[in-house]
Amino acid sequence: MTPVAARSWQDALLGAAVMAPREVPRARSVLALLARFAAGRGVPAAPALLLDYDVVEAFCVHGCAGRASSTRGTCRSVLYQLAGQVHGEPGLRATPFAGAKAPAPYSPAERADLAAVARAQRDPAKRSSALAMVVFGIGAGLRPGELAALRGSGVTRRGGQVAAVVTGGPAPRTVPVDSRYAGRALQLARRAGDGFIFRPGPADRGYKNFVNDFARYLVCDPGAPRLSVSRARSSFICDHLAAGTAIKTLLAITGIIEAESLARYARHVPGVSSSKAALRARWRAEAAR
Repeated sequence: MTPVAARSWQDALLGAAVMAPREVPRARSVLALLARFAAGRGVPAAPALLLDYDVVEAFCVHGCAGRASSTRGTCRSVLYQLAGQVHGEPGLRATPFAGAKAPAPYSPAERADLAAVARAQRDPAKRSSALAMVVFGIGAGLRPGELAALRGSGVTRRGGQVAAVVTGGPAPRTVPVDSRYAGRALQLARRAGDGFIFRPGPADRGYKNFVNDFARYLVCDPGAPRLSVSRARSSFICDHLAAGTAIKTLLAITGIIEAESLARYARHVPGVSSSKAALRARWRAEAAR
């Protein structure tokens, strides 16, 4: 992005912000720091992506590492205010934040229905993309932008474990695909080759509703569950919580930063405490072993 283009979207964003004129230069400086941090992690230079709450948190934790706590607090406060203009309050969207409500995971019956809905799409490309949402959503917990960017070459198999490699965004990582979805993941990857698995071909993959808009227009029976990336990701996380996956491992494969952020998902898992303090204590106990 050129300096002129960067200044234009920043001007529009800051112009709509409710803040004193003396606070604008500071906010512009914080936005510039965020943009540099995000660029180094492959996040496209678009307000909807830069100000995603996940990106903001990653910046405040990692991009501001070594800075005074007061500086980190200022950056978080400024960016949350600006992110609210773009996405609404954190508690009103499905993001891995401790205070936001996670959508309920899909039940086993709903998962079977979703697979049937995906296979029922008449257009082969649409059928393949719908299956990709199920496989890499429920089976790997990918976020919308991560699914949109996944290529066939990014799905690997080593030692019998199939994995999806997330190379861009705020949380690059390798995610083991659930064994129930591993075979289908490999099939989709082979079919895509070096191309995109989800909605292959030219497309605006930086558009924040790129995946959700596709799901909205899938053909299905009125009683069938709706395919949602956030519910699919919630299913992946809740499955791991129920299976007793170590907190450190779960944070690593989901790209979530803090153990407390799992509390919103733990509410849906019987037998797992949704207390932030309990999750933090469990993480520390596991780390001490």
